[in-house]
Amino acid sequence: MSDMSRNIEGKEAEEILDSILADYELDRTIDKMEDFYDQPNKEVIIDIIEKLLKIIYPGYYRDRAYKSYHANHHLSTLIEDVLYRLSRQVAKVSKFCPKLDGKCREQIEKESYEITVDFLRQIPKIREYLEGDLQAALEGDPAANSYGEIILAYPGLLAITINRLAHELFIRSVPLIPRIMTEYAHSVTGIDIHPGATIGKHFFIDHGTGIVVGETTIIGDNVKIYQGVTLGALSTRGGQKLKNAKRHPTIEDNVTIYSGASILGGETVIGRDSVIGGNAFITKSIPAGTTVSIKGQELQFKQGGKTTMEISNLEQDENWFYII
Repeated sequence: MSDMSRNIEGKEAEEILDSILADYELDRTIDKMEDFYDQPNKEVIIDIIEKLLKIIYPGYYRDRAYKSYHANHHLSTLIEDVLYRLSRQVAKVSKFCPKLDGKCREQIEKESYEITVDFLRQIPKIREYLEGDLQAALEGDPAANSYGEIILAYPGLLAITINRLAHELFIRSVPLIPRIMTEYAHSVTGIDIHPGATIGKHFFIDHGTGIVVGETTIIGDNVKIYQGVTLGALSTRGGQKLKNAKRHPTIEDNVTIYSGASILGGETVIGRDSVIGGNAFITKSIPAGTTVSIKGQELQFKQGGKTTMEISNLEQDENWFYII
């Protein structure tokens, strides 16, 4: 590259720099730089998730360098590290938390530490729920060959694991961090579950890609959901006026929801022992023990641009759904 080319590029880079610096001076929300060190560190939170996975599934996520006879020391190190780093992150989000905002730094750090200790004490309960989720996955998926395969390879279990951890922080009024956790799970699994959603025991997500579960969703025990399901709100046009309102559906025990179904609305209840077929669109409550399927589909078969067979009002068995 010639000296002239370098000079031209240097001049253009300076012009770009000057224009961006001038843009920073507009004093908008996105322009603030002084808040950088008071924001939670997303990379640290992801690292905390990875350490929590090692605590929850010690036989699968444990560091290879540690032998089984070092397990106690390794676990102690992990717990101390999570306790220290997570409590610091909780303190950083205190400005978003009415419970902590306005208190002195010493009090914020003390309460953040106590919240983190209480969170870590929930791990045995979380692991109890995850054992049930693991069993539900093996029992509910004929393609599953082992528990190890589900733990290491199934995106559904990973999303559920991170969500159950994030939910415990969410119900302790920790802002922002639970959402960072579940959005990380969303980014690596394609499954979007808000940390505010309440999920019962033996929850199974099959395939999972494209699933959306809203903040105020309530899911009972022994529920099975396939890919592309949305448990959402009827409308969010009210914006912040809808905050804390029940916007998302309630799914009672022993319900199966097949791929592509959308169930919307805070007053919508899917009664226990119901089955919701693929691509169903539901905005009203469904009584217990109901099977919902879509009929009246039309299939056309064409060869060489000519219709060779047409089947109208395709009759479906009430127990038939499209399953991969």
